[in-house]
Amino acid sequence: MVKKRIIVWFRQDLRLHDNEALHDAISSGAEIFPVYVFDERNYHGKTEFNFPKTGRHRARFILESVKNLRVGLRQLGSDLIIRFGKPEEIIPGLARELKTSWVYCNRERTREEVIVQDTLERTLWSIGQEVRYSRGKMLYYTSDLPFPITHTPDTFATFKKEVEKIVRVRKPFPDPGMEMKVNLKGIDVGEIPGLDYLVRDFEHSFGENGMYVEGGEKAALLRLQNFMDHEATNQEEQTTFDQHELHFNSMMSPYLSQGCLSPKRMYQEVKDFSDRSNHPSFFQNIFHRLMYRDYLRLIAKKYGDRIFYLSGTHGNSQQEWKSDLQGFNRWAFGQTGVALIDAIMHRLINTGLCTHKSRNLAASYLIKELNIDWRMGASWFESHLIDYDPCSNWVNWMNMAGLGPDSKDVRKWNYDLQTKKLDPKGTFVGKWADA
Repeated sequence: MVKKRIIVWFRQDLRLHDNEALHDAISSGAEIFPVYVFDERNYHGKTEFNFPKTGRHRARFILESVKNLRVGLRQLGSDLIIRFGKPEEIIPGLARELKTSWVYCNRERTREEVIVQDTLERTLWSIGQEVRYSRGKMLYYTSDLPFPITHTPDTFATFKKEVEKIVRVRKPFPDPGMEMKVNLKGIDVGEIPGLDYLVRDFEHSFGENGMYVEGGEKAALLRLQNFMDHEATNQEEQTTFDQHELHFNSMMSPYLSQGCLSPKRMYQEVKDFSDRSNHPSFFQNIFHRLMYRDYLRLIAKKYGDRIFYLSGTHGNSQQEWKSDLQGFNRWAFGQTGVALIDAIMHRLINTGLCTHKSRNLAASYLIKELNIDWRMGASWFESHLIDYDPCSNWVNWMNMAGLGPDSKDVRKWNYDLQTKKLDPKGTFVGKWADA
């Protein structure tokens, strides 16, 4: 009897552990053909404000993650078929060539990804095949939540109150065994493109400056373990939360955003560590951050394309926004003359990294001091951040602009006072202000 065949299309789920699409495909007993497509629009395309879609640091991180995924699949007797182009065109071609019946993948939620999904689905239907979607980016299952997505609470405080003590986090799926052996003879598995090919037009990157974050599932699991070990030996460290946020970044967010690490796996590992070490505050802090990622994703789904509008989810804006390119460039390249802001922006363009506190400070400067269209800032972050995720990035920026469902009153900061509070020894500004 000839086995059915399935393409597993890896997207922002570059891992083998707790991968629902992969788990379901293995459970079906079909032959599995793993595929990854470097979407040409994400590398050779531009944002709405003409910035490169993907900067050098994120592209390098993704390349390393794809390479690690291929190594892992080869250890299971399989391989990763690599292509460059448009997934909605390439995958139907592979489906015809491989004579598959389904494409399994994890569903994405924002407009560019949804357009690709919908186009792919229509094309596959025309050749008698179909897409089966799974979920892979969230801690919770939407079916477990006490409300439909359209009724997601607008504020995180309410979301947390309605979910935290009521909805359980499901266990991660087991790691795949050796069930993935497949005959790839005669199939061109493809080469992983070089970094210079992916980001050949990108000019705004000046090196790693000692803050290298290695991509891939293997690196993600190792960093998670090291993060917990570090926490175990520094429980008594007398550092304020704000100072911790400016100087220290756990650097787990790139792995979550590219799916090298499952949020359920991170939750479970941290919970087990916290129970062993009697460190509940560490677990609660991580738990709430994972919940916040879910909240942002649900808000993006609830409000759709409105998260990309100048008026946000409010539908109107009382602020007179500017499109001052000179002022924007001074902010973007760390030439404002405000040492703290310049240091934050230099670290971003040199490393692709920016802590949550740093993002808020940088965003408030662009919005309140310069009055510049907040979407330009969100688009610049999209270009540069290693951990870029459309839901997290755009909903956070919209809220910072006072136009989102959970907006706070974004006040003007006294940056001298903030520097004294957050960087009393001057180590952060000293390292990055002139980088």
